[in-house]
Amino acid sequence: MWHEERLLIDGALVDAAGGAVFSTVNPATEEVLGTAADAGVDDAEAAVAGARRAFDSSDWSRDHAFRSHCLRQLHAALVGSIEEMRAITVAEAGAPIMLTRGGPQLEAPVEMLRWHADLLDSYEWTEDLGVAESVYGSHRRWIEREAAGVVAAITPYNFPTQINLAKLAPALAAGCTVVLKGAPDTPWSALALGRLIAERTDIPAGVVNVLSSSGAGVGEALTTHPGVDMVSFTGSTAVGRRVMAAASATVKRVFLELGGKSAYVVLDDADVGTVGLMAAAMVCTHAGQGCAITTRLVVPAAMHDTVLDAVGATLDGMPYGDPTNESHLMGPLISERQRSKVEGLVDVARSEGAAVVRGGRRPEHLPRGYYYEPTVLVGVGEDDTIAQQEVFGPVLSVIAYDGGDDEAVRIANNSEFGLSGAVASADSERARSVARRIRTGTVSVNGGVYYGPDAPFGGYKQSGIGREMGVAGFEEFLEIKTLAEPAP
Repeated sequence: MWHEERLLIDGALVDAAGGAVFSTVNPATEEVLGTAADAGVDDAEAAVAGARRAFDSSDWSRDHAFRSHCLRQLHAALVGSIEEMRAITVAEAGAPIMLTRGGPQLEAPVEMLRWHADLLDSYEWTEDLGVAESVYGSHRRWIEREAAGVVAAITPYNFPTQINLAKLAPALAAGCTVVLKGAPDTPWSALALGRLIAERTDIPAGVVNVLSSSGAGVGEALTTHPGVDMVSFTGSTAVGRRVMAAASATVKRVFLELGGKSAYVVLDDADVGTVGLMAAAMVCTHAGQGCAITTRLVVPAAMHDTVLDAVGATLDGMPYGDPTNESHLMGPLISERQRSKVEGLVDVARSEGAAVVRGGRRPEHLPRGYYYEPTVLVGVGEDDTIAQQEVFGPVLSVIAYDGGDDEAVRIANNSEFGLSGAVASADSERARSVARRIRTGTVSVNGGVYYGPDAPFGGYKQSGIGREMGVAGFEEFLEIKTLAEPAP
């Protein structure tokens, strides 16, 4: 399999200091795929130094046309290596190959590079504020937008290429330099980007540095490093809190895209068949390993059983297993550690009174790999652990309500998270009205798909700070400078 095991530091593909490596494992087979350089704090220091020098001593942050050119080169390099990247994504992340074909695992995210290159060709970097009168006379004032500086980008395993590019593309377009640390479960997905950048683009040395590491020390070093101006982190809320605290010592800018416990709100006039299809498909997508996946199904009590039957019928016709099978929407969980976590939360749900009506165990027909059956829980209380904690597995919690739209909205908002959600109703205006009352960063209305390079993504409450993608995501990486001079 084509891959890269070396780090990219200051323009060179290098081994980790001391030659340390760690293994990357195929979660579908439990077999070791190979190794990746195991970066340490010294490697992080070298990467930050390279990024700092490239930002402070080159024209990268000021040459918009050159950055657009480089983004287009990286886009072309990824398109030309799409099959190699697909093989890495399926083998290393256990991602169903279906999700890499035009979907959020690979092909769609690659287009973020071209979208940001196009944005650079039209973005207005200055804004005229006009002339203001003061006791000191007349003054012309204007705003200029410029790059935030050196960015530490720390990413998770679940959609590695998508999230790596969602950080790289806008940061580079803005004129920042970047130290990208990929997830320890999916190091090759990040290191491959480093190789393509080094070998197939004109991106100058130091502008992009790519690290892989098996431990937490590198991430901690990046979040506290005085040479880093901004941290962009995607991961759990628990770790996000620590990132925010660590960055506070140097008052870094922080972007956080964190956990979710998204609700699929079913109104009493919704089409049951469509709800069953959508609810089952969403929770099975990539084995439920997505922060925006709707894992709480909030249904009118009078529709509970018919909706449950529809969910079951969809699951009956949804095969899962080998991620190289084109018909599978669901493959394995990323690791034995993650599968044990899912099992533990289902056990807690049982102890709190919920009933498992489907799944709830390791599939007997898949003895190898970190698989877990699609699982449906009923009798879930809105305050139960399973309804409040992010599972990151194929587990759907069904919550019944009796009090109309107001109660459904209240249940949906009864969460420390606020990342995403969905609403289903035969009445489009009613669905939109409910969607506007749900305190989340994105909402799917009657099956609408919001994902795209132009669509800002992020959360309310403890699901994060800021937005990724779209113009809003691009501007996360910009500083605003206000200038004035005496008017002629």
